[in-house]
Amino acid sequence: MYIIDDDQVVRRSTSFLLSSAHYQTRAFMAAADFLDEAPLLEPGCVLVDIRMPELDGLSFLEHFPHELRPRFPIVMITAHGDLPSAVRAMKLGARDFLEKPFEEATLLGVLNSLSDGLEAALTLDLARQQSRERIGRLTPREADLLRTLLQGDTTKQAAHALGISVRTAEMHRSNLLDRLGARSVAEAIRIAVQAGWVPQ
Repeated sequence: MYIIDDDQVVRRSTSFLLSSAHYQTRAFMAAADFLDEAPLLEPGCVLVDIRMPELDGLSFLEHFPHELRPRFPIVMITAHGDLPSAVRAMKLGARDFLEKPFEEATLLGVLNSLSDGLEAALTLDLARQQSRERIGRLTPREADLLRTLLQGDTTKQAAHALGISVRTAEMHRSNLLDRLGARSVAEAIRIAVQAGWVPQ
């Protein structure tokens, strides 16, 4: 659990509250410091104050890399909450918006929910990475064949589309299944979809 707030009292009190609820915490006094370290940090929820010098909470959201967002669900916190700021924060990717002083039960309820979702998101992200690694093992011709199969073509239709013989297409199909560790074309397609491939 990460806390980004320029107010030392808030950092300490929030850290104490979360530690009492058995969360491991780390506090940052500046959003830029968190951004610098984020790629190396363990996944976790992030509490960010909306009003801070230099890089404020909304600017932090604008600069936060999209590829890291699944690992760091963000909750915006502020003592000066207003509807436009809340709407903008949510549009920029914040998962929730809390006004200080927040109720302990409310804060913990939000963080517990996000932590559960984070675990599921990390599992999905790991599966996606593994599928991409498998796809990366394919030769260009095997990848071309998989793309045609992903569109719903049979091996015979794929062979025609690629300008190769059916026998050659069958050989590429067998090889791509081996490289993907798939037992069927359906499983190969599932791996491709999980890797982010879509029919062209």
